[in-house]
Amino acid sequence: TKQRQSPYLYTDAEVAALLAACRRLHTRGVRHTAYTLFGLLAATGMRVGEAIALNRTDVDARQRCLIVRHGKFNKSREVPLHPTTVAALRTYAEPRNAAHPRPRSPSFFLTIHGTRPHVQNVWQTFDRLRRLAGLPREPRAPRIHDLRHSFAMATVLRWSRQPLDLHARLPLLSTYLGHVGPSSTYWYLTATPALLELAARRVEPWRGTHP
Repeated sequence: TKQRQSPYLYTDAEVAALLAACRRLHTRGVRHTAYTLFGLLAATGMRVGEAIALNRTDVDARQRCLIVRHGKFNKSREVPLHPTTVAALRTYAEPRNAAHPRPRSPSFFLTIHGTRPHVQNVWQTFDRLRRLAGLPREPRAPRIHDLRHSFAMATVLRWSRQPLDLHARLPLLSTYLGHVGPSSTYWYLTATPALLELAARRVEPWRGTHP
């Protein structure tokens, strides 16, 4: 089997620094798109490919959710949104619509040319943001995908500190993240020392496949 890299777990301060760095990008449209895109990834744990594949009709601000139509393994799912995330998406959409009244793409996120962002360009922007935010580059630089890992870890840690049945809740997190099943989510738990004992006690039966 393929050896997976241990995820980098962002602190809240590092996520804040990353988003603050978006404000330092030179082009206004790029600033707004980067801030909202990376904020959405941090707030929902979505895959970057899922986020840039969103169309405007996939985001329902009134129902506080969005639709991932073709996620990994071609699975579709509904992702509930926190009210603050909905507000951030609305704040992005207003100037986007003004700048691109007739966009060349139905994409929710748009480049300055009115087209859907390309994942390679998103990575280039992220690499610049890492430097501006002063994120560590050794022993391994954080990746965009690590925002997803960090979201999953923060969710499980929050649940573990409450009188909840974590065994029953992990399938909900798996569905939210678009995993094949809880066994995929279990891999995230093993990457965090604070959760190793918790994982061994509560989700040992799900050890197996990786996401």
